[in-house]
Amino acid sequence: MDITASMVKELRDKTNSGMMDCKEALASADGDFEKAVEYLRKKGLSAATKRSSRAAKDGMVESYIHMGGKIGVMVEVNCETDFVAKTDNFKAMVKDIAMHIAAANPTYLKPEDIPQSVMAGEREIYRDQALASGKPEKVVDKIIDGKISKFYEEVCLLNQKFVKDMDITIQTLVNNMIASTGENMVVRRFARFQLGEDI
Repeated sequence: MDITASMVKELRDKTNSGMMDCKEALASADGDFEKAVEYLRKKGLSAATKRSSRAAKDGMVESYIHMGGKIGVMVEVNCETDFVAKTDNFKAMVKDIAMHIAAANPTYLKPEDIPQSVMAGEREIYRDQALASGKPEKVVDKIIDGKISKFYEEVCLLNQKFVKDMDITIQTLVNNMIASTGENMVVRRFARFQLGEDI
C-alpha cells in the first residue's frame, strides 16, 4: 500500500512522533492507522525505557489557573536539555499536564508514592466487598488486583487517562514526547489548590 504524505502528517499530528517513525509505522501496519498508533506506542515505550536512566535536570515549571481563580496548579516536568525545554511541543505538553491536573485532581504522582497504610486499607475494603458479594476465595485476589489497578487510574497522575485523549495515559503522553525528542523526561512533582478546600 502507498503511504501518502497526508497519512504521515495525520499520524504525526496525533502522536507527536517523528516523520520517519510515522512513515515506518504506517508501512509496518499496511496503512492501518490504529495499528500504526499502537506500533508507535510500543516503540515509544521501549525508547522511554532505554532513556529512563539518563538524568533529566532541565525542563520547566508551569502554572495553570482555572475557573476564574478557583483552581490553581503548578507542575514541574524535567527533560535533559534547555533546547528541548524551549520547544513549543514540550511547553504544550507541560501545559496540557497542568490543565489535566486541574480537571482530574490526582492525589499522587505514581503508585509508589501511595502510603502503605492507604494501600492496606484499600485492599481490605476490596477484599470485604468481594467476599460479601459471594465471590469464591480463590478469585478474590484477582478481583483485588483489578480494583487496585483501577484505584491507581483514579488517584495517580501518571496512571490517569489524559483528559484530552482518553485513549492514552499521562505516562503515555510523556513517553510519546520522549520518543519524538530522544530525551528522557520526568514529571517531577505537582501541587493543586482549590479555593476553600479543607486544609
